[in-house]
Amino acid sequence: MEILYKSTRSENETVTASQAILKGLASDGGLFVPTSIPKLNASIEELAKMDYKETAYTVMKEFFTDFTEEELRNCINRAYDSKFDTEEIAPLVKAEGAYYLELFHGSTIAFKDMALSILPHLLTTSAKKNNVKNEIVILTATSGDTGKAALAGFADVEGTRIVVFYPKGGVSPIQEKQMVTQKGDNTFVVGINGNFDQAQSGVKAIFGDKELEKEMAEAGFQFSSANSINIGRLVPQVVYYVYAYAKLYANGEIADGEKMNVVVPTGNFGNILAAYYAKNMGLPIDKLICASNDNKVLYDFFATGTYDKNREFILTTSPSMDILISSNLERLIYKIAGADSAKNKELMAALATEGKYDITDDMKAELNDFYGNYATEAETAEVIKAIYDATGYVIDTHTAVAASVFNKYSKETGDTNKTVIASTASPFKFTRSVMNAIDAKYDSMGDFELVDELSKIGNVTVPNAIEEIRNANILHDTVCEVEDMQKVVKKFLGMN
Repeated sequence: MEILYKSTRSENETVTASQAILKGLASDGGLFVPTSIPKLNASIEELAKMDYKETAYTVMKEFFTDFTEEELRNCINRAYDSKFDTEEIAPLVKAEGAYYLELFHGSTIAFKDMALSILPHLLTTSAKKNNVKNEIVILTATSGDTGKAALAGFADVEGTRIVVFYPKGGVSPIQEKQMVTQKGDNTFVVGINGNFDQAQSGVKAIFGDKELEKEMAEAGFQFSSANSINIGRLVPQVVYYVYAYAKLYANGEIADGEKMNVVVPTGNFGNILAAYYAKNMGLPIDKLICASNDNKVLYDFFATGTYDKNREFILTTSPSMDILISSNLERLIYKIAGADSAKNKELMAALATEGKYDITDDMKAELNDFYGNYATEAETAEVIKAIYDATGYVIDTHTAVAASVFNKYSKETGDTNKTVIASTASPFKFTRSVMNAIDAKYDSMGDFELVDELSKIGNVTVPNAIEEIRNANILHDTVCEVEDMQKVVKKFLGMN
């Protein structure tokens, strides 16, 4: 059955999967969603025998119906290769009553690698399928991890260029060094004097500028997105939830059809939305537990039905979740509004103009699959220490937010479902925060001393991604104001 994609903000446009991947964002500013969520076409017995690549093909072929088997398998094989430091791609580790799904074994040691290692191949394949002759310019805003993962994925990929904006001072030292040392003639990294939400809004404004689009086309360029708003990033994320369930079953940890819960540390909402899509495909997921840090806009939304970004923006030790506008939530809003694009558009307009919106009681009733809570900075540090002291297992700050919320949920509900926690980044990416949580004495050490100490106390090898930047040269030092983002892009493309 062919799956087409439409915008969350209008009824009049449907496109194929490859067209949706190419465009990134619909022309009316909406996000592309499948006209229906396909069913998983394999039994748990079959899935249990599959490796990660085979699982990826089984899930993605249901969504990307205009790709041939050869095209899709080629994208998958090129994505999930030796860039990952384990053949499993996404191992499950049991610790303290939950299963940690380690999504950080790719080349930039964060979960974004799971989708951003395949997106460049999906994109270049889509361009060929649609006879695109322009050079594709990937434009993306990052709160820390998307940037490096996108840069690594697109570096030196023919027919593409990539521009990444990040909030200067709003990412960890390791995250920043990973980005500003990025090689590749087609890569460009820019710090902005502002926060992530401003970077993301700036990128969206550039995408929506029709005049610029015309200028770009005349110069032989067209924009596409590597942010989680691209359906080519969302669908690959569905895969690892299916893989996790199949692994639990294969290891005798869960019975066929037995429900599991999923806990996801959540900023932009794409990762937990992928779990929701997996549930809608037929995977036996019960609760989707949405874990926030002190920027608890999503917790408040699930508690009240009001989404309100008019609040202080707090910089935390889990910076990839320091977000007040969760872009992918729009896809869920559209779905719980009964696929009513007019209603969704009205709510998104309210968010743009007033910074808030309220969903109806009927829509709120559709959110029963979700549970939201948050962890303070102190709680985040406490759980890192507690898990390390009890087991020797070291988790990063984002995963710790999820672990803390998992503990709150368990106490509150007494729910004993098997639970998978999305472990979204390596602790090596946030060494200072992680090591300080374990013992304050580490704070006097330098960034790379901490890396070596973490390797020792956690009994884990320092990832290649960290070794690579230890002595790497800074290659990108551009910093700009929010209002100058478009100018900077044009300069990079030689259009000024």
